[in-house]
Amino acid sequence: MTATLDAKPQTQNFDVEEVEYLRHGSKPLIARIYTPKGAGPFPALVECHGGAWCQSDRMTERVRHEYMASHGVVSVALDFRSGNEDPYPASVQDINYAVRWVKANAAKLKTKPNRVALSGQSSGGHLAMLVAMRPHDPRYTAIPLPAGTPAQDATVPCVIMSWPVINPLSRYRLAKRAHAKGEDWAKSIMGRQDSYWRSEANMQEGNPLLALERGEKVMMPPALWFQAHGDMMHDYKDEDSSFPGNEPQRFVAGYKKAGGDIELIYFDGPRMAGHSADLSKLGANFDQMIAFVGKHMK
Repeated sequence: MTATLDAKPQTQNFDVEEVEYLRHGSKPLIARIYTPKGAGPFPALVECHGGAWCQSDRMTERVRHEYMASHGVVSVALDFRSGNEDPYPASVQDINYAVRWVKANAAKLKTKPNRVALSGQSSGGHLAMLVAMRPHDPRYTAIPLPAGTPAQDATVPCVIMSWPVINPLSRYRLAKRAHAKGEDWAKSIMGRQDSYWRSEANMQEGNPLLALERGEKVMMPPALWFQAHGDMMHDYKDEDSSFPGNEPQRFVAGYKKAGGDIELIYFDGPRMAGHSADLSKLGANFDQMIAFVGKHMK
């Protein structure tokens, strides 16, 4: 019997544990796992934090993880290698591995392999979508599961993104133009993207939006995109593109044209460069996530 999602507000009816899911040399990578109480099996979200590929950690979106777990969704909040030390595609490899690791440990984590999806915010939204679109890319699957573990892949039934950096190249060029105008926020964005991507060629290659426009054969699981109005760092028009709308509309148009199912939800909320909107205080966004998960991971 499969557990159903609970849309009603709950007290803390979940457990939290920290597990080393992967190690690089002497450096452990930790997953903070929020698990609903009860037998399950529950749907699970592998959660990718934001921070321009170089900042933040598994604790960043604690409020969302707790909400998911209190409403019947296992939330696996990841640490992964930072672009300050390990450039692309290091974090993509870690996240691809994490999806396979959760599937391999599904029974212990109260889920099932076919009920493991991805979610991410800002640069984490980009990483979640990139992993979902290219689950079998040999560069991304380079880290094997432990010997003797049954084979798993990183395909997912759906993806949730909150204001993703869906086109790293256009965002980098946006920051360069802003920096030339003396806008303070742009310098740090350029520095982090330089650290992680190392070149515009990599920003172009590891790019979900441009992959669609190149006609690349990718996986396109159902996707949900949350976007704040007035978010100049994620909801902008690419000056190098002839597409008439902003980047969210451009990606949605390309995803649908290629046969994918995606919904873009705009919400009103404060948004300043370098500061994330608190979705817990902005209407029904968390409940919309729960409904989306329930629809696609029955």
